[in-house]
Amino acid sequence: MEQTKLLELMADMSLEEKIDQLLQVGGNYFEKEGMITGPENIVGYTQEQVSMAGSTLGVVGAKKIKEIQQKYMEKQPHHIPLIFMADIINGYRTIFPIPLGQGCSFDPDLVKWGASIAARESALAGLHVTFSPMVDLVRDARWGRCMESTGEDVYLNGRMARAMVEGYQGKKGIDQKEKIGACVKHFAGYGAPMGGRDYHTVEISERSLKEEYLPAYQQGIEAGAAMVMTSFNTLGRIPSTTNRQLLRETLRGEMGFEGVLISDWQSIEEVIAHGVAVDRKEAAKKALESGMDIDMMTGCYCNYLKELVEEGAVEEKLLDEAVLRVLELKNKLGLFEHPWKDADEVEEEKVILCQEHRDAARAIAADTFVLLKNEDILPLKKGEKVAWIGPHVNSHKIMGAWSMYGKAEEVVSIQDAVTAMGEGDAVFAEGSGMLDTLWWMDSWKGQVTTAEDKQKEEALLQEAELLASQAEKVVLALGEPPVLSGEAASRADIGIPQCQLRLLERVASKNKNVTVLLFCGRPLDIRRVQELSKAILVVWQPGTEGGNAIVDVLFGAVNPNGKLAMSFPYSVGQVPLTYAHLNTGRPYTPGNPDKYLSKYLDIPNDPLYAFGYGQSYTSFAIGTISLSDQILTKDGRIRASVTVKNTGDLVGKEVVQLYIRDLCGSVARPVRELKGFEKIELLPGEEKEVSFDITEKMLRFYDENMEFVSESGEYSIAIGNSSCTTNETNFTLV
Repeated sequence: MEQTKLLELMADMSLEEKIDQLLQVGGNYFEKEGMITGPENIVGYTQEQVSMAGSTLGVVGAKKIKEIQQKYMEKQPHHIPLIFMADIINGYRTIFPIPLGQGCSFDPDLVKWGASIAARESALAGLHVTFSPMVDLVRDARWGRCMESTGEDVYLNGRMARAMVEGYQGKKGIDQKEKIGACVKHFAGYGAPMGGRDYHTVEISERSLKEEYLPAYQQGIEAGAAMVMTSFNTLGRIPSTTNRQLLRETLRGEMGFEGVLISDWQSIEEVIAHGVAVDRKEAAKKALESGMDIDMMTGCYCNYLKELVEEGAVEEKLLDEAVLRVLELKNKLGLFEHPWKDADEVEEEKVILCQEHRDAARAIAADTFVLLKNEDILPLKKGEKVAWIGPHVNSHKIMGAWSMYGKAEEVVSIQDAVTAMGEGDAVFAEGSGMLDTLWWMDSWKGQVTTAEDKQKEEALLQEAELLASQAEKVVLALGEPPVLSGEAASRADIGIPQCQLRLLERVASKNKNVTVLLFCGRPLDIRRVQELSKAILVVWQPGTEGGNAIVDVLFGAVNPNGKLAMSFPYSVGQVPLTYAHLNTGRPYTPGNPDKYLSKYLDIPNDPLYAFGYGQSYTSFAIGTISLSDQILTKDGRIRASVTVKNTGDLVGKEVVQLYIRDLCGSVARPVRELKGFEKIELLPGEEKEVSFDITEKMLRFYDENMEFVSESGEYSIAIGNSSCTTNETNFTLV
């Protein structure tokens, strides 16, 4: 539909009809007939408002969506189609690793591939928009939604944000077949809640916001994201949902976003609890004036905007702006001409979870695993007597907390995969429960364990000890179940559950050849795991083909090549934690006996495993840095090169990482910042030159006057295979 036709359509709509276009309700309201009553109507909807809502979330299935769309358009006065949205975070039915795991691939093309498959499946199931990617920078492992982010680094998050948007949307427009709209979230700073507690206050400086948190959102916007979702938190003590400066001046003005802005679940009403609106009416007024287009799951807009406009308290042109953006999104999706878009029951049945998609999930998962430790125990060899022990060994719930449409019965467990490959001497045991009794539900009330529980645990432990004592090697599958990460899953103790630690200790007492597979949705405190194991492979929540991918890596069919997208702390006392910290006026270096330095008395400053770290079954040598010039001018470039050689016996992939530091600026600068990376594959003995072009633009930051500039002076450049590399040299910007 041409823009003039959209304007004519909007001009012919009643005030109520326009307001209803800004309402988003849950799909359950459309899946059944009848008046909304009782708890479901606590938000104050009328049946008419729900039936005219402009968008819905959480309903899937081609047949169902086509039926709802047809009935909706028959009732809608101008036959305007409904938009169907849902949380497709790491896959629709073919589930890929959680986004934090995907970040560890350091491979934007891989991430884009997964997003394109998620788009294909969900589009055929009738969906139009996904609430993804979540691009929030996160440096606090206590926060449950680490699992949805791609990590702690500004540059890496931006690359992955762009890749996901391009995967979901393609480059030819979201009206294209098997493409869906992306929604960048959560704007802004949601990943930095105080104390790591979800929904909590965010206090970050303007400089930190602009330099560290906004760039990934910007990358998603520049990639063409159809929507942006606001965050629950306050920023500058103003809720993001009603923050006019943040939404109108920063997001739309400075960052150039022209798409649809949507609130998170009930967040417009939540500004009342924040204490910045006395009631729903004031909340609605502030949200619309701030530039909020769609009200997700409250009655604020649909019950009060009409009154506010008629009173003259809100200009109708603000309402029209929001409505037009929603209509433009429907038009970009092609819904006016094709209201069902790609919904197709036949194709849905053929394509969803097809072998091609399973193969992709298997390949992608394997490249997200991070080998933290290996004392010559991996890869496993066929024919070795291996005991596979742990609560995750035969778990099919390894998809992550946001895999809403994945099915456990479609997941390949480790035991499934080992059995399928025909390892006849393999033995399996649960070893322990997943969690201590009632630990995750009532931990604040104290642990509850009965005598019967203790007897059951002891029986499991004794079985595990017996199998371990009879095996050559043990693979222990430990870590967090999905329920311990995700939204509203913040943790003060980020260790693995105590019942699993007891299992590790008992097994290690019988067999020293222990490999730990670490399932998690965040970095964990794994000091005890480090002490008692010979190998550690972080597999995150790996998805539908997780078991097969794990077996591929353990037996060497795939050489592990993931790198940590988020540092593993030595203990929770270090978090928030990042390699890109400021130096302080009293920097500490290990071994310095001076007490009055910036350090802890009881733990190291450094993480247990740093950002960018990850081992391989082969080894790599990275040569000294060669610069094409020692001087960088404003319009010039320096080429920094290293030679990378595979010095081991196996084919392998290495992620070569470029870091830069401004040694002296008008404001304190991070000790190191990732500015580039390249993943290469080398045969045994093969070597390759890897080069990075350094330009003045890469050196810009917000100076003492909050101007985005570079400054003349000396810079350090480091190239290596983690953020801890000592392979450095200097250059000068003039």
